[in-house]
Amino acid sequence: MIQAPRMYNLFPLLAGPVETWSAHLPRIADLGFDWIYLNPFHLPGFSGSLYAIKDFARLHPVLQGDSHKPAADLIAGFTWAAREHGLKVMADLVINHTAKDALLTQSAPHWYRRDEKGELYSPRAVDPDDPQNVTIWGDLAEIDYAKEELRTEQIAYWSALVQGYLDQGIAGFRCDAAYQVPAQVWRPLIEVARAAAPHAVFAAETLGCTVEQVEDLADAGFDYLFNSSKWWDFKAPWLLEQYEDFRHIAPSIAFPESHDTPRLVNDLGDGADLVEVERTYRLRYLFAAVFSSGVMMPIGYEYGAGDSLHVVKSRPEQWAGLERRPRFDLSSFLKAVNAVKARVPALNVEGPQRRVSAEDAAVVALLREGTEAAPGAVLSLVNPGTDGPESVDLAALDVPEGALDGLAEVTPGATDGPLDPAATLTVGSLQMRVFAR
Repeated sequence: MIQAPRMYNLFPLLAGPVETWSAHLPRIADLGFDWIYLNPFHLPGFSGSLYAIKDFARLHPVLQGDSHKPAADLIAGFTWAAREHGLKVMADLVINHTAKDALLTQSAPHWYRRDEKGELYSPRAVDPDDPQNVTIWGDLAEIDYAKEELRTEQIAYWSALVQGYLDQGIAGFRCDAAYQVPAQVWRPLIEVARAAAPHAVFAAETLGCTVEQVEDLADAGFDYLFNSSKWWDFKAPWLLEQYEDFRHIAPSIAFPESHDTPRLVNDLGDGADLVEVERTYRLRYLFAAVFSSGVMMPIGYEYGAGDSLHVVKSRPEQWAGLERRPRFDLSSFLKAVNAVKARVPALNVEGPQRRVSAEDAAVVALLREGTEAAPGAVLSLVNPGTDGPESVDLAALDVPEGALDGLAEVTPGATDGPLDPAATLTVGSLQMRVFAR
């Protein structure tokens, strides 16, 4: 059976020295995850940001800790321990930029994009609603891939970096801002990696880019894309349109929050009580797991963490405090959701998916089909409202005749049982029910 990744994001600065990371493994494995995703762990430049890499061969001082072992040995020790717990490790692969004071700016200065003064060009983003609002990452230097004559040496350099990761036991790569690197670079890089490790997984981070930019990566060889379901309001059509557009390129990975977003509790506002917060956390994780092939969750989500993951300031003391005083503990729920995802074939592939409830219905009903490789179907009923339980007349759903036959409830905590296609069901506020075959 196809198994899409169930990823736990072990944020390095929150986890602390690499030699202590293995203490997290029994807990992560028990939660039912099968991948650990690591953000960059290298020596940063002057800003201290994990994503402003200065030296790929050395560790961030917090992660090196008191150990005198080389970085490669420390990472290899962790990946070996992870495998002992049935976990594979995915690392961030950041090749669209480096720190402005990176060693590479001295050894390969001709690789970099320059401004009109000949200075290193910093990546930037323009607010589409306000073109005058431009965010510039002044600690970063953007690598220039427009010069085709440089690609052979660029690809060779990054291939050697990837080979080093593979030698350390890294089994997969989250490719940061993948759309900023041409497919003509990704494709040979991925091919070199697969020649050495046929089962290596490459996941493209494509959040915030255009459909055209994603389509440009269609033949690059990526196994997965990350989708934007975290921002869906359960009403607008854009998410299902994105799902349909992108599933032909690669299946996707969803998340309820990430290191790039505020913690979910901070999105809910001061008026949300603890019961509402916990229900929202449960709903958003279950929805992420059911909507897409893969799912990812950052460290701390299980405890309702409020402090955002910070690429400069996060520290292991924050994790220790969260463990002592969690807002709540979702461990049993997450374990149950991941178990459902692992055993239902249709939840690990991306066949057609569409809304089958009326646009103004209080409960959103989605019908997702499997594929030839993983047949089946999944019906999701979501009540995102806070006004109490809502009813769903299954006979009124816009589904083909027989589409609901053979479905049974797989919602964590519910009593398994066959679905009556003519029944009227109740879905509680901020809750979700899932049926599969």
